Amino acid sequence: MNILVNEESHPFSQPLTLLALLNELALNPAGCALAVNQIIIPRDNWPAHLLEDGDEILLFQAIAGG
Repeated sequence: MNILVNEESHPFSQPLTLLALLNELALNPAGCALAVNQIIIPRDNWPAHLLEDGDEILLFQAIAGG
C-alpha cells in the first residue's frame, strides 16, 4: 500500500491508522492537524481512521508567531 504524505510517497506493507502512520514516520502529533484526501480528520478520530492505498495526507504543523 502506498500513502502520500505532504507530496512524498511512503510504502507500507499493511493497512494502518492515522495515528500509526505518525508513529511509523516518527512525527510528533502535538500541534498539528491532518487532512486525508482534502478532508480534515478530527484528532479524536486518528486512532480509528484506517488509511487506504493511494490516500493523500496533508500534515499541517502549528507555528507560533506574532
